[in-house]
Formats: sequence, C-alpha cells, structure tokens
Amino acid sequence: MKRCEWARNDLAIEYHDKEWGVPLHDDRLLFEFLILEGAQAGLSWDTVLAKRENYREAFDNFDAKKIAKYDDKKKEELLQNSGIIRNRLKIKSAIQNANAYLRVKEEFGTFDKYIWSFVDGKPIVNKFKKLEDVPAKTEISDTMSKDLKKRGFNFVGSTICYAFMQATGMVNDHIVSCFLYDRV
Repeated sequence: MKRCEWARNDLAIEYHDKEWGVPLHDDRLLFEFLILEGAQAGLSWDTVLAKRENYREAFDNFDAKKIAKYDDKKKEELLQNSGIIRNRLKIKSAIQNANAYLRVKEEFGTFDKYIWSFVDGKPIVNKFKKLEDVPAKTEISDTMSKDLKKRGFNFVGSTICYAFMQATGMVNDHIVSCFLYDRV
C-alpha cells in the first residue's frame, strides 16, 4: 500500500491514514489543529503528534471558552507541564488565539464557515507526484494568514496556515500515488 512519503513511523502513519487531508468541519477540532500547528512552529510534526493527548488534557480538550480565561497561574502550570511544548510565547498565543477564535465565531456563527471561506467551502485538489512538489505556502495561505493576524491570531504565518489547510482537508495534498488520494 503506497502512502505519502512523510508518514514514516507508526504515529505518523496512523495520523496520515485516519485524519490528514480529510475535510474537517468541527469547530473544536479546527481550533485544536490551529493551536497544534502553531505549537509545531520550528519543530517536527512528529513532536506535536507525540504530545497531542497531553495537549488535549492540559488545554481542557481545546475548549476555547476555558482557554480564553487562563490566568497567570494557569500559564505557569502549563510552562511546568513536560507533556507539552513548554514555550511561553506559544502558550500565550494559544490563549490569544482562543479569544480571537471566539470573536470569529461570534461574527460568522461558526469558525468552520469563516475558515473554509478561504477555499470557497470546498477542498482544493492538487495533483502532486512527489513530496518535493508540495509547496510550503500558497497565495491562499498568505491571504488566510493576513486575515487571521488582522483578527488578532498569533503563530499563524503562511506556512503554518498551509499546514493547517493540509491537515484539515482544505487542500488535498496526498501525492497522486497515495492510496488515500482519491478517497479524500
């Protein structure tokens, strides 16, 4: 069975086969991916995947209403949690992003409606033959990044936004020879 080349270990293979590139429309899960993609900045996705369950526990299962209210005591508790990436800026960003996320939900009704508007509500299907052909960012991820930043989000550069788009199925970047290419 042929799959995308980046899925090389058991955790990455499970993630690739069950989640990556599957169109996602659940607000809480979209928020989770936005936070995790930001946490990944400068690190490997494998590092984040290995800590994902710890993140869910530490960040109240990505309940944005709870995260938006985190105080200094909670921030310090998170900085001491070895189960997550203990970076002060990334923790602060998660709280800032929770507040921005709640404002977007208030404005658009759902985060899903807002975020999927960047691709007109349907996945972009690419036809890449090799991993090297897949871009790190696109004009759409540039636009998404600028708009998210304008709305108060942080750790949402264009490369992070494109990785988010790939993870949540806004783009199908499975290589054409991958067994999942036609399924998603």
